[in-house]
Amino acid sequence: MKNNSITYSQVGDNYDTKDPIKKLAQTAAAKTAVNLTKHGFSEVSDSRGESAFVWKQGNIFMASVIEGLGTKNLIADDTRKITGKTYYDIIGHDTVATIINDLVTVGAMPLVVHAYWAIEDNSWLEDKARMNDLIQGFESACDISGATWGGGETATMKQIVIPNTAEFAGSAIGIISSEKNLITDKKLQAGDRILLLRSNGVNANGISLARAISKKLPNGYSTKLPDGMLYGDALLTKTNIYAKLVQDLLTASIDIHYVSNITGHGLRKVMRARGEFTYAIENIFEPQEVFNFIQKHAGLDDNEMYQTYNMGMDYAIFLPENDVEKAQSIVKQNGFESINAGYIQEGERQVIIKPKNLTYKGETLDLR
Repeated sequence: MKNNSITYSQVGDNYDTKDPIKKLAQTAAAKTAVNLTKHGFSEVSDSRGESAFVWKQGNIFMASVIEGLGTKNLIADDTRKITGKTYYDIIGHDTVATIINDLVTVGAMPLVVHAYWAIEDNSWLEDKARMNDLIQGFESACDISGATWGGGETATMKQIVIPNTAEFAGSAIGIISSEKNLITDKKLQAGDRILLLRSNGVNANGISLARAISKKLPNGYSTKLPDGMLYGDALLTKTNIYAKLVQDLLTASIDIHYVSNITGHGLRKVMRARGEFTYAIENIFEPQEVFNFIQKHAGLDDNEMYQTYNMGMDYAIFLPENDVEKAQSIVKQNGFESINAGYIQEGERQVIIKPKNLTYKGETLDLR
């Protein structure tokens, strides 16, 4: 990295601080699982620390998750001043996408989504165009996910939320109707192949860093990338929603051994599972131009970029080699792109990205 580089931790999201707190919270949360048994239910302990929490309810499994969008809406606000578009259809869509893509990693079919929108005061709601786009985006993403928008909370948080901004988050509940569709890391084994799905861009992660870069540019978000796209527009692409894809794979009897949503921690998330495996990545997608732009203007090396962003690959599906061809066909039928990226082998817990000569050790992703 260059001396004048900007890293993700420098702009306010330091995983070295956050991850130990997550582990502390998970340890405390696990102690409360006894309360489920009082009602005749039981937790799936293997889901502790995963993207979604699972419990058994009679002959079925239920899953739940809560997620937040981050600061992507601040880019929408600034880019609107340039183009006149609100972009809040994308903000609504991406809020749902961040929630649903975590939920379905355990094989759950989404049932209900709840919204959480926090504002400084009710004047933020007076922009009808923005509100109409936000609601339309949220509704459309629920339809894509196959989920019902059940309700939510619009909190007025004076002196907590910054004026003229908003915070977006939400939760979801899903159902796993058969134990064979339950996905936990217990299924992972040496020899499994790793499918990586091509992202539609940055999604909602690393946005604080992307925003910091805009402040360094003379033309801010109106700066054009080499491909001619405005920097603001390039950051405001819709995140793919993989709910239907995961269900289609399961319906086709694809033996999914694990799924990882590549969000925070970048490609290190490939090794989210607990087992002692080495994840060898031999093939990767070429990152979209926006990633190259961020890397150049942040002054970061590949090591920092691939542990911060999805770098064009936002979902990892682990499965037996004999299921790869059929699975890739289903991915294509759903309108997405996949690459047979690599394999799992016995050994030290680490991710090796061979095309970039990068290695991430297990201790750099210790979430449980």
